[in-house]
Amino acid sequence: MAVKVLVVDDSGFFRRRVSEILSADPNIQVVGTATNGREAIDQALALKPDVITMDYEMPMMDGITAVRNIMQRCPTPVLMFSSLTHEGARVTLDALDAGAVDFLPKNFEDISRNPEKVKQMLCEKVHTIARSNRRTAPVAAPAPLSTPAHTPSALARPAAAASSSPAPAPAAVKRKSYRLVAIGTSTGGPVALQRVLTQLPANFPAPIVLIQHMPAAFTKAFAERLDKLCRISVKEAEDGDLLRPGLALLAPGGKQMMVDQRGMVKILPGDERLNYKPCVDITFGSAAKSFADKVLAVVLTGMGADGREGARLLKQGGSQVWAQDEASCVIYGMPMAIVKANLADAVYSLDDIGKHLAEACL
Repeated sequence: MAVKVLVVDDSGFFRRRVSEILSADPNIQVVGTATNGREAIDQALALKPDVITMDYEMPMMDGITAVRNIMQRCPTPVLMFSSLTHEGARVTLDALDAGAVDFLPKNFEDISRNPEKVKQMLCEKVHTIARSNRRTAPVAAPAPLSTPAHTPSALARPAAAASSSPAPAPAAVKRKSYRLVAIGTSTGGPVALQRVLTQLPANFPAPIVLIQHMPAAFTKAFAERLDKLCRISVKEAEDGDLLRPGLALLAPGGKQMMVDQRGMVKILPGDERLNYKPCVDITFGSAAKSFADKVLAVVLTGMGADGREGARLLKQGGSQVWAQDEASCVIYGMPMAIVKANLADAVYSLDDIGKHLAEACL
């Protein structure tokens, strides 16, 4: 059965191009278009699409306001289009927090220059988020990223409804003096990381590295936002940074992050042969080599299997690996790869991971 898509954008050119690209896939059907947020809400209610592609800057009602309304009235997976600027990053993070599942850069030049690559990426995203948990999520306003972490509402957003497959029973937390906590994630990760990190105390005793699949223009803005919300410190990692307790270093987009035995961070150019920049496997692998059994790795929501091979190396060295449970994932891809490979020492819901991290690290 074809995935039904509603295309929302005030640019007639962009609506046509996106519609043409999607319609070329025999398993996707564009059921309608809208030119502003108000039309998007009406069309979403009338057409009941499986996926909505959404622009941000539109007349009458912007994309973020539209997403919030759609999530309250007819929860539907939304794919945002965003500009590759600092302001575009801020807006996109707001949209994800409002309930959008994922985003793609809005780059007219790429559409003209690399139509096949754009088609593959866009159609793949649409098919993946059509299967996401967002449609079954309770109709509730998400916790805003602008809410301070110490207020109750910052953690009030409920997890997605339980899936049909039962989750493994939660394991008891193993307490240990870890030299590093490493967290990898992709689709759904920005909101998931917020919910985990805002539960950690300011005196959290272990250094943290974060690997989020995200463009280069976005990671600095995302790190700044997390730093404002969390009691721990968060910054975009730079070459030569030192790991220290209570500091989370976010891998810069478009590059690779490694750690060495001295606790120093190395930032390397993104290798074009690798699908992910940053790549969870690379950071996890360097942590396994540098810290043996003293790493606690966590794999959160995301499509694909990035992190599985790095987790395998960590397990071989005696480190611990946790995975997010299916019910609370936006996309149960990366955690599923960990569980299916029998690499997970524990499987926890998103709302439990932060408190268990605080318990686990001595």
